[in-house]
Amino acid sequence: MKRGLLALSVWLLASAQVPPPAPAWNAAALAQLRHWVDAAPEDALPRPDTAALDRVAAGGNAAAIDQAADTLALRLARMHLLGTGARTGWKIADGDTAIDLPAVLRQALAAGTLEPFLAGLRPQHPDYTALRAAYAVERDPARRADLARNMERWRWMPHRLADDYVLVNAASFEARLWRGGRQAGVWPVIVGKTRTPTPVFAATITGVTLNPWWDVPGSIVRESVGALMRRSPATARARGYVWSGGRIRQRPGPGNSLGQMKLVMPNPYGVYLHDTPNRDLFGREVRAFSHGCVRVGDALGLAAAVLDGVRTRAQIDALVAAGDTVSIDAARSMPVYITYFTAGLRGDGSFAHFPDIYRRDAKV
Repeated sequence: MKRGLLALSVWLLASAQVPPPAPAWNAAALAQLRHWVDAAPEDALPRPDTAALDRVAAGGNAAAIDQAADTLALRLARMHLLGTGARTGWKIADGDTAIDLPAVLRQALAAGTLEPFLAGLRPQHPDYTALRAAYAVERDPARRADLARNMERWRWMPHRLADDYVLVNAASFEARLWRGGRQAGVWPVIVGKTRTPTPVFAATITGVTLNPWWDVPGSIVRESVGALMRRSPATARARGYVWSGGRIRQRPGPGNSLGQMKLVMPNPYGVYLHDTPNRDLFGREVRAFSHGCVRVGDALGLAAAVLDGVRTRAQIDALVAAGDTVSIDAARSMPVYITYFTAGLRGDGSFAHFPDIYRRDAKV
């Protein structure tokens, strides 16, 4: 009896008129893909070549259409997510390369959400949105090229930034703190001179050091401090320079080159956000005066923002006044991105083009 039921079931399955599975790319999805291909220049991207899809579409072979459409869609997706240019001098790690785009594309096709999938690959930051809007109305070729370069740079940033982070733009001489996805503070900064430019990189802020010692970099020892130590040791001592552990350091104090604060943000470049005793330089419009580090105006205000929930500004001021070197951990670590955008939003929300002080635009 069981064998008879099994045979009947096999016969029914074999004889049933089961339609073949629908192709992954139906007409609606193909139309959406072609729309996004045509719209690529709106994001300052080249329009991908559709010749391969056009050729197989004329033949009507569903499998060939699926393959060609997949290839085209993934090329477009990678352009939006990762950009198209060589990231010369850009040392911000981008984990977006690990995203399994083919798998996400398959899910989008199955759910009928191809357009949200492609739209979601654009940089989501307000700065990119402002650049895209400016690009849509700009008619001057040189300025359009500037906007396009900076849209490309945003594609080199991590697609999803943390809820809390600090974004430094060396070209606009500003540092902006973001909390919960909203801008929470803006500080003017001084960046590296043209012969000692501030590099583009990312690090993690773990805390703040108040009344810091300064470990003088070898390049500055060779440039000036070493000669001062040899020729005028009394002057060097008066400025706080001492030998310690086979290296030259500068004691905390009013003349310390790091000022009253530096962020704890370990990185291979020896570049930090810190205070400065030369605060008059913040009155300049173009502020490229450092050896590569980022000097911050109202640095203790930034320290208080980083240490929010750990120390109040009054407590920080008291610690600074005491004169001891103190390192304080932040409640939560946060990324800091040292970037270079020659067009985009200022901290006050206005849009501007910034001077290409390091002549990096031509490399994008």
